[in-house]
Amino acid sequence: MLKRTLIGLLRSHELTGDRAKDPLLKSHFYKLSKEKAWEEVISTLKKMQGYKVLHEVQSVGEIVLEKRTALGRTMDITVSVISVNPLTSAVDIYSASRGSMGDLGSNYRVILDIYRVLDKKLGAFKVNS
Repeated sequence: MLKRTLIGLLRSHELTGDRAKDPLLKSHFYKLSKEKAWEEVISTLKKMQGYKVLHEVQSVGEIVLEKRTALGRTMDITVSVISVNPLTSAVDIYSASRGSMGDLGSNYRVILDIYRVLDKKLGAFKVNS
């Protein structure tokens, strides 16, 4: 976590992907069609405390959220639901803090928080890569 805080002094965003070096930032895969995954993800995100869903565009699989930090900064989060094949979907997250200062690792923690909640809800469908 110290390394994340040090990186966060300079960087104010974090993202996941299947080529991420950090294993915690790798895309999460679920054995669900894109439509089913979308329904589960959007309903789960809408129930998460401290997060506000601003936009949802099902056709492209994007959900835009906002979160305010304890220090009053605003974070913009995009959750993408991607069809890998007809039976499997991937979820990726991009989180960025508004303003020029680094985020002290808060975007990293937000991504882990969202993944933790999604994995709890969709645990039966999770594919371990």
